[in-house]
Amino acid sequence: MSCRNSITYLNPSEVSIVDFQIENFKSSESIVSESVTIDCENLVDASVQTDMTVKNINQIETEFIYKNKLSYDLPANLVKLYVGTIEWFDTDSKVTFYTGFPNLKILWCLFNFLKPLLTENENSVLSYFEEFSLTLMRLRLNLSIRDLAYRFETSKSTLSKVFLRWIDIMYFRMKHLIKWPARNELIETMPLCFRKYFETKVAVIIDCFEIFINKLSNLCARAATWSQYKHHNTVKFLIGVSPQGVITFVSKAWGGRVSDKYLTEHCLILKNILPGDVILADRGFNIAESVGFYFGELKIPGFTKGKLQLTCSDVETTRKIACVRVHVERVIGLLRNKYKVLQSIMPLDYLYTKDSGLCTIDKIVIVCSSLINICDSIIPVE
Repeated sequence: MSCRNSITYLNPSEVSIVDFQIENFKSSESIVSESVTIDCENLVDASVQTDMTVKNINQIETEFIYKNKLSYDLPANLVKLYVGTIEWFDTDSKVTFYTGFPNLKILWCLFNFLKPLLTENENSVLSYFEEFSLTLMRLRLNLSIRDLAYRFETSKSTLSKVFLRWIDIMYFRMKHLIKWPARNELIETMPLCFRKYFETKVAVIIDCFEIFINKLSNLCARAATWSQYKHHNTVKFLIGVSPQGVITFVSKAWGGRVSDKYLTEHCLILKNILPGDVILADRGFNIAESVGFYFGELKIPGFTKGKLQLTCSDVETTRKIACVRVHVERVIGLLRNKYKVLQSIMPLDYLYTKDSGLCTIDKIVIVCSSLINICDSIIPVE
């Protein structure tokens, strides 16, 4: 389905104007008989005498279609909103499928939230909302650049630049949505399942996830990104989730070979720990000493290293941790399944660090995590 439809509408008021002009048009004899003075020096080509542009026409068409087809209670001043994109989002199910948001109203609110950072680009063949939509569609469905170029009838190079530019915009505007909560906020929102086993002491649940990347030509870099667990070249992220299911920390990308222990100790997450805080983690996070340095406490499942079986207390502790730690796995699963670009093999271009100190893949993960935080939590409010 092509996204750029060519639609022409005739407003009833325009019809009356045409009729009036025909009725009052002078005959050819009267025109010849009158004396007409023409200033040849100030003649201008008729093709440039109108202030209307293609974007103005698209805006008028969009407002007409919007008012007659959609029933959403959105602002009337739809600026640079393209009619083809609205037709794709004319039902809630389509909005959810293409963007992950429940309805068009929330999608429009996010667009307005990002709009202050937009700059005028007269050379662009796409409207702002088209650019915003294709960025979400690529994150959500992992659509290729070529696929989007066909859908929006533009070149692959243009689509690639648009996607990267909007990732920068969304990162800069949305990175503040990933925020470490204060102690009183954790206590007030602590779910009952956590209160039952750990009172109100749990500050964060941590885990790592990996994203595939293309094979690097440099042998040292290739070795540093080789994951023994995934049997592929990957980059690894540490993610922290609050007891309420909100993503509160995302590390930068590290080579897939790095251990969970080393990554946790060097990604600055421990600097957020306050005395008395409890961190829940998996067995691979042997960071009890590092957490204790900040007067915190690490809780990990028991393991049988050097023992025939777990003790009764270890079994009970493991059961309690597993009961609540599953939430971080659910959040990671939601993150990867909702935004399928994280399941793809990322190009090497996304690994280059820019002026901000972050590479594109860092920004993509932070943007996707921020979008997850906007939606309802996987843990119901009690």
